[in-house]
Amino acid sequence: MNMRILNHVVHQGTGTPIVLVHAFPVDHHMWDDCAQEILRQAETEGLEKPTIWAPDMPGAGEGPIPSPEESGGAAPDGAYPYAMDRMADAYVELLRAAGYDRAIWVGLSMGGYLVLDIHRRHPAAVAGIALCDTKADADGPEAHDRRLQIARTMEETGTHEPVMHFAAANPMRDSTVKCSHEFIARMTQLIESQHPEGVAWRERMAAGRPDLNDQLPLISVPAAVVCGDKDPSSPPAVMGPIADAMTGTTAAFTVIADCGHFSALEHPDKLVRPLLALAARVDTIETIKEDRR
Repeated sequence: MNMRILNHVVHQGTGTPIVLVHAFPVDHHMWDDCAQEILRQAETEGLEKPTIWAPDMPGAGEGPIPSPEESGGAAPDGAYPYAMDRMADAYVELLRAAGYDRAIWVGLSMGGYLVLDIHRRHPAAVAGIALCDTKADADGPEAHDRRLQIARTMEETGTHEPVMHFAAANPMRDSTVKCSHEFIARMTQLIESQHPEGVAWRERMAAGRPDLNDQLPLISVPAAVVCGDKDPSSPPAVMGPIADAMTGTTAAFTVIADCGHFSALEHPDKLVRPLLALAARVDTIETIKEDRR
């Protein structure tokens, strides 16, 4: 059984597609400002506007929620140990169905897990990779159990309460933007627009995902690593070693000041700069390949 991915083509342009893979517990709309900023900055710099996709993960937005069978089956505790792989396959199938062989994969948080798994399963489909506010580790026992408890609660109650902490802020440690009324209202709307069962599916999928640290030294394509200096879960102390572990390439490491976990929402203009630099590196390599043919 194939897993379905609902795609959103933000702009049909030129060159290698940029595929923006969203975070948990929201959908592709978290990339709205960032995608428009990519187009704006490209135009300002006199560059051709790229093709930009922002697909929804299964269960995100209006994306269909896979059955346990479509997810590859459940572990005894309810996690989906094969769902990440099936989702990675589905994203690459989407790319190839549109006539592309490779893409620049940009993943933020849970999206970063996915793009690393795409590299593990389909390295030839990766022309460039950006890991934003994420990690390569699988969940430890406590985080694993917490995800499954959240999934059960959301399925049983149909409420968003277990994940509303993503829309909360602590003025003592969080960024200026995250503490703003505008950000809190927007994040609240993004979360509340999700189907609780879809959020639960993503928790079960993430709980079953593999450790992907072994992929980091295997990446040989252009890479970017980006995080906020006030990211509570993927700070520079976590993201810096990820960049260092990419020994097969040169990973450009960027820390965004006064920024938390959702850099694409908090500072889209600053996140776009390393993404466009990554796209330029990919375009240079693709041009060289074309010239050699």
